[in-house]
Amino acid sequence: MLGAASATAQGITADDYIPFDPDQARIGQLLFYDKVLSGNQNISCGTCHHHDHAGTDGLSLGIGEGGVGVGPDRTASTGDDAIRKRIPRNAPSLWNLGHNSIEVLFHDGRLSHSDIYGNGFDSPAQEWLPAGLDNLVAAQALFPLVAQFEMAGNPRENEIAGAVHDRIDAAWPILAKRVRTIPTYGDMFVQAFDHIEEPADVTIVEIGNALGAFITSEWRSYDSPYDAWLAGQPLPDDAERGRQLFFEDLRCASCHAGPLFTDQGFHALALPPFGPGRTRQWDPMPRDVGRMGFTNQIEDAYRFRTPSLRNVALTAPYGHNGAYPTLPDMIRHHAGQDHWTPAMAALPSVPWLAAGDFAIRADTLEMTRQAAVRDLAPFAVTDAEIADLVAFLNALTGDSADTRPLGRPDTVPSGLPVDH
Repeated sequence: MLGAASATAQGITADDYIPFDPDQARIGQLLFYDKVLSGNQNISCGTCHHHDHAGTDGLSLGIGEGGVGVGPDRTASTGDDAIRKRIPRNAPSLWNLGHNSIEVLFHDGRLSHSDIYGNGFDSPAQEWLPAGLDNLVAAQALFPLVAQFEMAGNPRENEIAGAVHDRIDAAWPILAKRVRTIPTYGDMFVQAFDHIEEPADVTIVEIGNALGAFITSEWRSYDSPYDAWLAGQPLPDDAERGRQLFFEDLRCASCHAGPLFTDQGFHALALPPFGPGRTRQWDPMPRDVGRMGFTNQIEDAYRFRTPSLRNVALTAPYGHNGAYPTLPDMIRHHAGQDHWTPAMAALPSVPWLAAGDFAIRADTLEMTRQAAVRDLAPFAVTDAEIADLVAFLNALTGDSADTRPLGRPDTVPSGLPVDH
């Protein structure tokens, strides 16, 4: 939050976004909420990025494949469907991912533009990510489909999970066939994509591009009171005081820079750890080493991508693991005011996982390692200043944030139930 200089305020226009095809976006809207893309056909992208929760799920760590319900009311199911693991990181916001400045995605930045593998991206799929994906968001959309605890399911449960166990790209053709053999989808793809002459031509690339068209067009937001301020209208007094704190006195914009309020860099905030962690194969404890897990560079340990702050007031809880339930809590953590307790974590009850939820906190060596890597020096901030900062952050909420172009469909072509 502290830095050498404040950033210049910047706005957004409609021209700053990736172009999209409306017909492709309509397919993407349906696929986004269609559970046909999950291994056991029991979860969709929209389950964890739901319109009712501003494109998130309102949980610290989500309940993925096998769960029941939406948002904070989602449960971990029972019996054979009982979940085996919480999702190790907080469901990230989708707002403005279609902005043309976006260079890297995921909390650890494991997806970025690159020619290293000949397909346009540096990703966990390496050379097995298919060529032809339109943009980062289209590429990103393919990875939850093959993540065991997010959407794929467990090995031996379904053909998708089994294929992923062989190689990451082995499941995508199976999913594509599922989709294109549904007549409504097949016809829609033929109409929306010039190079698709018959449904049999549809691959995971077109599915990713349709999802990308929907996400990049659906979650645009640039009509906030702050945008009106950029155009010459005054902010409320408390928000104006918060703006000055943000850009000048506390220099929050050193990291939360640019029109999206993110430098797209990676910083260590020493957030309180809990949950299963996004562990590597050789990790002896349920920890999350952040960007280091992708780069294998020790200097990246415990660092995570700076989130955009547009519509941040709508997307609690906060942090890569959703540690803090409110904006004042998150600001206090930035300031170095240690006040976190396990009760602050929004974790649906999962009795059979409870013993491990906070196990990492008993590992004194790991806790010391994480606390030692912190890119923010403590700073003084009063309760009144925190209130003003929160007022400014609320001024980043778009006036039309709760009115999306397409929204959630009532039904999807597979006939599977849509989460409401």
